[in-house]
Amino acid sequence: MGVTSTASRPDLPLLVTELPGPKAAAIVARDRKIMSPSYTRSYPLVAQRGAGAMIEDVDGNRFLDMNAGIAVVATGHCHPRVVKAIQDQATRLLHMSGTDFYYENMVQLAETLARLAPGGGARRVYFGNSGTEAIEAAIKMARYHTGRDKFIAFLGGFHGRTMGSLALTGSKAVQRKGFSPLMPGVSHIPFAYCYRCVYGKHPDTCHVECLKVIEDQLLKTILPAEEVAAIAFEPIQGEGGYVVPPRKWFDEIQAIAQRNKIVLIADEVQCGMGRTGKMFASEHFGLVPDIVALAKGIASGMPLSATIARADIMTWTPGAHASTFGGNPVACAAALATVELLEKELLENAARLGAHMHARMSDWPRRFPHVGEVRGRGLMVGIEIVGDQETRAMAPDLRDRVLQMLFSRGVLVLGAGPTSIRLSPPLVLTKDQANFAVDQLESCLGTL
Repeated sequence: MGVTSTASRPDLPLLVTELPGPKAAAIVARDRKIMSPSYTRSYPLVAQRGAGAMIEDVDGNRFLDMNAGIAVVATGHCHPRVVKAIQDQATRLLHMSGTDFYYENMVQLAETLARLAPGGGARRVYFGNSGTEAIEAAIKMARYHTGRDKFIAFLGGFHGRTMGSLALTGSKAVQRKGFSPLMPGVSHIPFAYCYRCVYGKHPDTCHVECLKVIEDQLLKTILPAEEVAAIAFEPIQGEGGYVVPPRKWFDEIQAIAQRNKIVLIADEVQCGMGRTGKMFASEHFGLVPDIVALAKGIASGMPLSATIARADIMTWTPGAHASTFGGNPVACAAALATVELLEKELLENAARLGAHMHARMSDWPRRFPHVGEVRGRGLMVGIEIVGDQETRAMAPDLRDRVLQMLFSRGVLVLGAGPTSIRLSPPLVLTKDQANFAVDQLESCLGTL
């Protein structure tokens, strides 16, 4: 079963039953009868409580969460300062709708995000409830500002599942199958790499050559530049496999946008809010987007998203776009506490521990025949699993085996892209916890 011997370490896993335990198995059976079959579950974890980077299930098994609730609980599960902010706000005002009325902490959070946004300058902020809502707002805003209706997006990109954001998404066929027609006018191109680039088979210049298809082909053939409202992308692809473009890719995409007066939409829903060791992943590359979409880590588990735009772009009129619950007072309180923790403590911790983990993993492609590459920034780490070192063929079955093996050892990880393992732990992760996760990964990879 892989039961660990860490009973005296509440900060490390402890398994006390077979997995799933009896209570978990019963809840999973109930879930299968009543919940939407569209949900994806990689293993039968039934969470009951969490603290920091640890999750306890309904049977008393303790797990190290290297997912952070899918990159959401940036400050860890139930951080005392975030919980207190939520409790204090809940005693004063639960809801009033910032669409129709005013309350101060909504303004305060908007001011904070505008101050932190890459590039400086005047910014305005729109609040929603989820990443896909942030992208829908960005789509509408880009159309409103430019008077254009076309978009360029990237293969491997994930921007959400509502109809506008789904049109931009190029992650998995199952996400789009059965939902056509989607929003028209979206063209997809490769994102900063092909698999030969990822595995070192092409020169580094190939990354930028892939991007030049925009001006050299699209804009000269099927997509008039004067009809393109925006280019939407993730600075570091999340669901696509934690793929990191080189700095010059961002230089080129900014130049293309400026030459053709196209708005740049940076989807920082997964890679933003400190995950990479900087508040925004864009900061690693000197990228200054026109519009930034945020969600996930912004409020440590409360439903909140933000679309931050240059003030001269967010010029739509009252009633053009709104949300009843977006910018809820309790969610804003959680977000303000989250940002304070990120600025004072957690950005530094994410950068430091990310560097430590990357250093430990840097030789894995040489040591393990099924590791093609280790990539990422900060505590956003992707491990590409391949069939063998010669062909570097994708190996999703092997990747899924590793996920199950880690679950049996009390470590929660998920896949990303066709064949990658992703590590996106809470930013309160400790060095002991990081080492435990890396040790277990090494052991599992060794058994392949």
